[in-house]
Amino acid sequence: MDIRMSSSGNNTRQIRRILSIDGGGIKGTMPAAFLAGLEEDLGQPIGRYFDLIAGTSTGGIIALGLGLGCTAREMLDLYENRGPVIFGQDDADVESPGRIRRAWRTLTATGRHAVGPKHDSEILARELKAVLKGNLIGQSQTRLVIPAWDADLRSPYIYKTAHHMRLQTDYRKTALDAALATAAAPTYFKRHRTVDDIGLTDGGTWANNPTAIAVVEAITLLGWHPSDLRILSLGCLDEVYTLPESPGFAGLGLKVLNLYADGQSHGALGMAKLLTGHPYDGDRIYRVSPSVPSGFFSLDDSTKIGRLKGLGMSEARKAKPHLTPIFFSQPADAFVPVHQLKEDAA
Repeated sequence: MDIRMSSSGNNTRQIRRILSIDGGGIKGTMPAAFLAGLEEDLGQPIGRYFDLIAGTSTGGIIALGLGLGCTAREMLDLYENRGPVIFGQDDADVESPGRIRRAWRTLTATGRHAVGPKHDSEILARELKAVLKGNLIGQSQTRLVIPAWDADLRSPYIYKTAHHMRLQTDYRKTALDAALATAAAPTYFKRHRTVDDIGLTDGGTWANNPTAIAVVEAITLLGWHPSDLRILSLGCLDEVYTLPESPGFAGLGLKVLNLYADGQSHGALGMAKLLTGHPYDGDRIYRVSPSVPSGFFSLDDSTKIGRLKGLGMSEARKAKPHLTPIFFSQPADAFVPVHQLKEDAA
């Protein structure tokens, strides 16, 4: 498949491939497994097949890893092997009296969650550092867009690679800083203080599905033509639920979180479709987010990692014949940042 196309004049346009990954805590195991399943036949890291990768929260962690050259399998290993540690369930398979310890830890975690963050961000930082190491965003081999939220200014804060002249700062920051910021889900982890002492929280508070942000970045800052875009958008499961006709707070319960997340996600996809002309002017967006029963999976229940992995692998098996000619016929062109790190330029 030749991705280069002639356009008016002497310029040559080409298909630009974008990967977008939603937030969802430990449910990020599903998109990580999906990508690992697609990657099996590629012979090199799957991130090299995309011109731009956007990711929020758990999706931001995956995006940063892929940008730095990690394989999808390595990112899946992070969820499988270290997810239980991050979410305090590393003895989840231990038989009694381990079950008693688990029950006690669940009770104490619930108590902590009522008055402060449920999980320890220092553990998260330690586990992510083992994968991202001390790498800087400027070392990414792929353009990146990683949303967070500036809690003090009450405004979006998006980490980006230096893919435009205006982007003069983030490429010198660590990938770990960006990962901890985009994943600092309120009530689950404390607010992340960056090396510049900026207080950031989870990008999922406003952009849990970053598909529209990626499309806007592609069309505006990068100047890519809307009809040239092909977007693989990965969700962290769609929960099937119904709402009461006239609910009070008790009747709505945790479904209020689903309500706001679904609204943002569908809004993002709707905007992305309008901007790209999908589907009326051709297929541009390919969304993968399996439907599951409401409440079966949660943001921090690592006991279901195996089932999440299975969902991702099964979806990859079904999608591979369709997605391969669109996204994986050949690697993307090498990304050359506008601003380069001093050691790279030397």
